[in-house]
Amino acid sequence: MKFNKKVISWAFYDWGNSAFATTIMAGFFPMFFKEYWSVGAEISTSTARVGIANSIAGLLVALISPFLGAIADKSSKRKAFLIFFTSLGVLSSASLYLISKGSWELAALFYVLGVAGFSGSNTFYDSLMVFVSNDKSSDMVSSLGFSLGYLGGGLLFALNVWMVLSFDTFGLSSTTQAVKLSFIMVAFWWLIFSIPLLLFVKEDKKERESSYKALFIEGFNSIKETFNEIRSYKKILYFLIAYWLYIDGVDSVIKMAVDYGMSIGFESNDLITALLITQFVGFPAALLFGIIGNKFGTERGILAAIIVYLGASVWASMMSVVQEFYLMAVLIGMVQGGIQALSRSYYSRFVPKERSAQFFGFYNLLGKFATVFGPALIGGTTYFVSALGYPDIASRIGILSVSILFLAGGFMFIKSIKLDL
Repeated sequence: MKFNKKVISWAFYDWGNSAFATTIMAGFFPMFFKEYWSVGAEISTSTARVGIANSIAGLLVALISPFLGAIADKSSKRKAFLIFFTSLGVLSSASLYLISKGSWELAALFYVLGVAGFSGSNTFYDSLMVFVSNDKSSDMVSSLGFSLGYLGGGLLFALNVWMVLSFDTFGLSSTTQAVKLSFIMVAFWWLIFSIPLLLFVKEDKKERESSYKALFIEGFNSIKETFNEIRSYKKILYFLIAYWLYIDGVDSVIKMAVDYGMSIGFESNDLITALLITQFVGFPAALLFGIIGNKFGTERGILAAIIVYLGASVWASMMSVVQEFYLMAVLIGMVQGGIQALSRSYYSRFVPKERSAQFFGFYNLLGKFATVFGPALIGGTTYFVSALGYPDIASRIGILSVSILFLAGGFMFIKSIKLDL
């Protein structure tokens, strides 16, 4: 399939903002938070702090996404909101460079703002997909975005890892300086690769633009209408419940994997290597899932990925050597982008084009509420089991708790498949 300039420009936004997901969210922030900003804290305490920070960020975006989506649809301002959240994410990423050792509260604050910028921008980025694709091309277009995200985020992360491991080669004084400089590089990478979308992707314009006061009133009313509309279609409702559950597990694995690896005794360099494996396996795998969706059905592709994640969460709770973590990285890389891409394209088929931001606001609402519950589930379970007097297995029980989300999500997804729209 050939992709035009609009599709490629749209997909390159994923190339840019995925640097935040790899270098900061999944890579250096959990390590740096534990070893630098939370220096001296117990392992279970720092794990709980990371989990709570992720949950607060998810809750913040979850509360505002549907409302902003409704306003954006009413005013044709999807790109304007995209610019706002991108700016928030870029500035927050750069600000992490300035935070001193031991200042875990300040680090958590700017991380929460950065995740809010990243997640909020994705709501409007997703909503623009309906202007560059149709039902026939949606699987491949969505998969292209995720695959470029894995490649772009992976390339910058690889460079950042090289800087950390060989800081003197780059004229830096320490690994700390290298990690902090990586935060600045993420900000510029994200900003630069946002430009093609802003220049070449167009959204339909409204014939009449309302005042901002009227937009807020219309936006609030539209949320109620959309909620009632979604509730009346059981297939969409069941899918969104399923998505909320299984994507909770996916996001929790992304955000907490490094913290878990450190908790069971793996070295930081080993965990970074595993993240790089996931990124570069994820690039072709996301494209492959687009082909699988076209050939065998989107539903089968999503179900296959859920089953893999369920097995991986059980396996992770029992692993003991770093080689298992590497194999896990390959396995996760094969399905992570695929389940995200196919879920997005599957949902886009149910979405009215003129109300795409609003419907994707609800879609991302569930995704963000998932990030409220998932990391808190892992962090809370870990802390609770440790408090009961079993610190040696606390982290393992914490990661095992994620399997509940994949079981429940898979069950609800199967129920949604059996229903007609």
